[in-house]
Amino acid sequence: MSFKNKISKKIFLPVLVIVGLMLLWEIIVILNDIPAYILPRPSFIIETLIIDWPILYPSMINTIEITLGGFAIATVGGVAIAIVFSLSKTIENALFPIAVIIQVTPIIAISPIILIYANSTETALLICAWLVAFFPVLSNTIFGLTSVETNLVELFKLQNANKIQTLYYLRIPYALPNILSGIRIAGGLSLIGAIVAEFTAGTAGVGSGLAFRILESGYRLNIPRMFAALFLIAIIGITIYLIITYITYLLLRKWHSSYQN
Repeated sequence: MSFKNKISKKIFLPVLVIVGLMLLWEIIVILNDIPAYILPRPSFIIETLIIDWPILYPSMINTIEITLGGFAIATVGGVAIAIVFSLSKTIENALFPIAVIIQVTPIIAISPIILIYANSTETALLICAWLVAFFPVLSNTIFGLTSVETNLVELFKLQNANKIQTLYYLRIPYALPNILSGIRIAGGLSLIGAIVAEFTAGTAGVGSGLAFRILESGYRLNIPRMFAALFLIAIIGITIYLIITYITYLLLRKWHSSYQN
């Protein structure tokens, strides 16, 4: 079975379930005559999304920019630092615990501190998105780079390959599935980091993201707009995941067993 057929089946069933749940939601709200300010119907949420699009669209773009910025920094930085760690065990032993400390510290706890010391709100939001997404890339890349079979490493030594050659021709290709797995996780986490940071910052005006729209809607009891913003956040997360999954397929389809027909 081809990858596209596999993806089609994986997409069809979840979409079918989601559509069924939305229909059930719609029916329950209608039968119980639940007001929109308590629980809006899915159809009303979509209608609100269309009506409030001029308000929600700029916020969505701002959230996407912060998410992709933090994701890019986390990906490049995580892979680069992991490569340095793989070349020097001493540096890894000295600095890896710091990465663990950053990972286990809740972003909601340190984001106010970041907002105080950052040059701008946008910088603070980028740092928060980066902090959340950084560790999965780092840890998965380190695991892949250091999990190369000993026999293969010894074979490269017999061929007088230096560390850089071994890294480029053996360790990185061998670790590629792990690297891409970490990047896939980081894609969703960068969105979470951006949303949490926006909640903490509470930024309004031109640079406001979807998190602020959720807060604003809650204060104004505009529940349909709140659900519309949540819907857009979910769409962003799903889109990022699908794009990274497709890139993973393009990079691994010719040689990795998981993507063979």
